[in-house]
Amino acid sequence: MIVSSGNINKIKEIKDILSDLNINVLSKDEIGLKNLDVIEDGNTLEDNAIKKAVEISKYTDGIVISDDSGLFVDKLNEEPGVYSARYSGEEGNDNANNVKLLKNLEGVPLEERTAKFKTAIAIVLEDKSIKTVVGDCSGKIIWEKRGDNGFGYDPLFIPDGYDKTFGELDSKIKIVLVIEQML
Repeated sequence: MIVSSGNINKIKEIKDILSDLNINVLSKDEIGLKNLDVIEDGNTLEDNAIKKAVEISKYTDGIVISDDSGLFVDKLNEEPGVYSARYSGEEGNDNANNVKLLKNLEGVPLEERTAKFKTAIAIVLEDKSIKTVVGDCSGKIIWEKRGDNGFGYDPLFIPDGYDKTFGELDSKIKIVLVIEQML
């Protein structure tokens, strides 16, 4: 199975999810497609996940899996949303994205800092058919980063029912919380 991503953190998460299934998981970089960057210009997370999986599937006969994730903050009209990775204007700069998010939520009390962490997964099978699934995890955005696990907005997001951020929780718990919403 090929992971349609160059993001080391996402690749690690997907490998962790599939680790018990005895599936050989390779990144697009590992199959010689390091320089193939797919522009995420879809209107939804699902659009972006499909686009990335389909593009990589043009170069392999194997199964390709892709995801796109985003943080949707209610008080900010669901920003950063589909633009989560480039919220600060700089692709993949987690710190800059977190700083901008916290600035935009200044003065907002915790009970109004509700958000959803959404993930869309697209899989292109060997016959080139496409399967997708979308899920979300509700929670709140805290005032400062906590925890070193994960990436992106993980150190700011506390899932409902927990008192720790995704950045403080074991990565397996984060994965389970997101996948539960897809089933």
